[in-house]
Amino acid sequence: MTSSLFFMVLFSYVLCMNGQQSSELSLVNKDLVVKSEFIYLLDDRPTPQCHASTIVEVEDGILAAWFGGTHERHNDVGIWISRNLNGKWSKPVEVVNGFQNDLLRYPCWNPVLFKPLKGPLMLFYKVGPSPSEWWGMLSTSDDNGVTWSNPAKLGENDKVGDLIGPVKNKPLQLNDGTIICPSSTELLKNGETKWRVHFEFTRDYGKSWNVVGPINDGVEFDAIQPSILTYDDGRMQALCRTRQGVIAQSWSEDRGKTWSKMTATNLPNPNAGTDAITLQNGLQMLVYNPDGRTRGPARRNQLNVAVSRDGINWKDVLILENDNQPGQDANTEYSYPTIIQGRNGLVHITYTYHRKTVKYVLLDPSEL
Repeated sequence: MTSSLFFMVLFSYVLCMNGQQSSELSLVNKDLVVKSEFIYLLDDRPTPQCHASTIVEVEDGILAAWFGGTHERHNDVGIWISRNLNGKWSKPVEVVNGFQNDLLRYPCWNPVLFKPLKGPLMLFYKVGPSPSEWWGMLSTSDDNGVTWSNPAKLGENDKVGDLIGPVKNKPLQLNDGTIICPSSTELLKNGETKWRVHFEFTRDYGKSWNVVGPINDGVEFDAIQPSILTYDDGRMQALCRTRQGVIAQSWSEDRGKTWSKMTATNLPNPNAGTDAITLQNGLQMLVYNPDGRTRGPARRNQLNVAVSRDGINWKDVLILENDNQPGQDANTEYSYPTIIQGRNGLVHITYTYHRKTVKYVLLDPSEL
């Protein structure tokens, strides 16, 4: 056993914070973890299931959102939000839904919260019967998520059809104000679904859009749900979920206008969502499921945090969850992480916990 694996097994303990239920964390560096808690308790769930959380820092705290309802794809699924002020999560409330009229309601999917350099808080989400048929919506808030505008459809583009904004992970805003939304499509054609990555650009906060890509053909790599990392030399790196058992990557040297051929990283991926961020000190941080097998119900039963200086060589520094018990069902999972860094340097992570609640973990990267 290598020394790194030894310490992954050696360090484990249970964190109980603020009276919230907490699950076991196996740690490479336990000093990284400041807090670990559920946004709402398992026995006080607002909906039977939840998934695909997102998090953002606002002026007076942090805000998390996710989709919740009977189950994924059910037409009662809406977007729910909880606000964390002074260290305590508020009772979740549904802020948008998929009602089209009195007789028709579609499920909502994959919310993404984003606070641009100027202007209101943005909530992107999708509405539609399935990922191959959904479309993007945008609602905004001028009061840090207390109230929200009437949602508006993002529109269409000749390259990708319906615009959806950021498909899962947060946008990147350039110094000139341009917002780059990492996005993707799941197109059903002749009975076969192809996954392709593209980027949606807006310079006027969602009023108009330009599309770059798709950057892959859906053959060598079936890829979706990119996240964007940045480097001091001006390059960008997109990390993507795939069906090929690995996290795929693409690089841009012109601020996202063109992207390199998609290639495999050395990171496994069980066809599961990831997220990554460039920290204030230039270190790259990734949250992912470290299993390269793409079939079976228990492929999302471990969730790790890894870091890298160059985006090529990654090192696991924290195991957020690790449940290798036999007999798991399809709803036993830790998945769809999202990660941001706050103004004070601390790192906020949320993820799906057994599809029953959303887990929140606060890290102090200075301990690295």
